[in-house]
Amino acid sequence: MPQLPAPAYPADVHARLEADAKEIISRYPGARSALLPLLHLVQSEEGHVSRTGMQFCADQLDLTTAEVTAVATFYSMYRRRPGGEYQVGVCTNTLCAVMGGDAIFSALQEHLGVGNGGTTEDGKISLEHIECNAACDFAPVLMVNWEFFDNQTIESAKRLVDDLRAGAQVEPTRGAPLCTFKETSRILAGFPDERPGAVEATGGAGPASLIGLKLARGETPAAARVVSPRAAAPRQAPQPGAEHLSSHDAPQQTSASDPGHPAGPVTEEGE
Repeated sequence: MPQLPAPAYPADVHARLEADAKEIISRYPGARSALLPLLHLVQSEEGHVSRTGMQFCADQLDLTTAEVTAVATFYSMYRRRPGGEYQVGVCTNTLCAVMGGDAIFSALQEHLGVGNGGTTEDGKISLEHIECNAACDFAPVLMVNWEFFDNQTIESAKRLVDDLRAGAQVEPTRGAPLCTFKETSRILAGFPDERPGAVEATGGAGPASLIGLKLARGETPAAARVVSPRAAAPRQAPQPGAEHLSSHDAPQQTSASDPGHPAGPVTEEGE
C-alpha cells in the first residue's frame, strides 16, 4: 500500500500536469471517468505510477488514494515501479507460445540477464511476457511500447533488443514509429502525436483475420492459401485410412459431432 503522505511534485511540474489534467477532465461528463488517462499522464512524467502520481490523480478527481490505487494495480499497462525506456513484451499466449514465443521469452531473459518484469542495468529495456496481442496470424509477436514486431525468431528478437540498447533506429512491422515509454504514455493520455507521419502510419490485420471479416460481410474470400512469411514447409493432407493423432481426440466416442453417439441434454459436469 502507498506510504502516506506522498511527496508532492515540484511546483512547476505540478502546474504543468494540472493544466493537462484539466484538459483531460473536460472531455468527460463525470470527472472520475478521467482516471485512466490521468494515470497515463502521471506515468508519462515519471515512467511509472508513483505514490506522488496517485495522490495527484486523487486530488484532481476528488477521489481517495485507495480508489486510485485499486485502479492503478488492476491494469497491467500501469507500471508500479521505475522501468526501462522500452517495454518489450513477448506474447506467450497459446498460438504465439507454440510458434516460438516461449522460446523467445526464455532466450531474451538469458540474453538480457533479467527476469519477467525486470529492467536492464542501463535502464533501456524492461522485459515482460504478455497475453494475446490479437495478432495471431503474425505469430510469434513482440510488442515494444505497444507497437508490433511480427513473425519473430530468437535471433531477430535478440537483434531487436540489442538495437534498442545501442540507440539504433528501430522500425515496427506496422503502426506508428517507435517512441519512448514516457512518450507513449502521454499519447495514451489523449494528447496528439505530433511527430511527422506518425498519425498516417498504420498497419492492418493479416489475411487469415480478414477472411473472417469478409465472411461476416457476406463476401466470398479469394481461394488463396495463407502461407507463413517464414516459408514453412506446407502441411501434407492426411491419407485415407491413416491414423489421425490430435490433442482433441477423446478416449471414448462421446463427441456431439459423432453421428453414432448424439449428445443428449446438457447436464452439469459430473452428472
